[in-house]
Amino acid sequence: MTDPPVIEIDGLSFAYEREPVLESVNLRIERRDFVAMVGPNAGGKTTLLKLLLGLLRPHAGTVRVFGQRPEDARQRVGYMPQHAQLDPQFPANVMDLVLMGRHGVTRPFGPYRRTDRNTARRVLQEVRLYELRRRPFAALSGGQRQRVLIARALACDPELLLLDEPTANLDPHLEGEFYDLLRGLNEHLTIVLVSHDLGFISQIVKSVVCVNRHVLVHPTSEITGETIRELYGHDVRMVRHDHRCAETGHSHA
Repeated sequence: MTDPPVIEIDGLSFAYEREPVLESVNLRIERRDFVAMVGPNAGGKTTLLKLLLGLLRPHAGTVRVFGQRPEDARQRVGYMPQHAQLDPQFPANVMDLVLMGRHGVTRPFGPYRRTDRNTARRVLQEVRLYELRRRPFAALSGGQRQRVLIARALACDPELLLLDEPTANLDPHLEGEFYDLLRGLNEHLTIVLVSHDLGFISQIVKSVVCVNRHVLVHPTSEITGETIRELYGHDVRMVRHDHRCAETGHSHA
């Protein structure tokens, strides 16, 4: 018996107060895929992520994650929201924040167990922040804070990682390092990320999900200027930031 797709959506439609946001969406994402979700603001990207998390329910159609209802598969999913509700001055260190990702994994309440702390140490090593585990969150750089939030999402030992604009406000060098990290995680995780950096993500993802009320899936090789104009309704500047290159190439899509 073959495993079901990681994500399987059939005939999905959703609206906020009768205002259609997503219509007739069909989507399949397989294990260890690396998918970028792109589209204009208010096109439905974040809504689609919330449907995958079971935070919203479709008005029509079905959503399955690992063959289950999204709310039943939630412990197998790590999520990094677009705007993490976390004050940079929050009085906690790196280890404290990563341990928050263990809530509800081994027990809903109570002190952390040894397995929780061992997992937190392991994911901090994975994102290369173990040496900073006792440092206050407020003392970290922007790139380091993003890695802490990724580690928190990884602390539940997910099989699927959902990231909503994870590189917002990072400079090109840090963005490149962050995508290198995701490329390594993709060796054992399925990753879906929302991004507007079309030039950069096209270098690393395997397929692109274009979301603008409807959903179309393209291999990255098929993303052209015409595709982007149809999606956004206008030209979008595609910039490839590559910290390994001496020059930054760019072109209009």
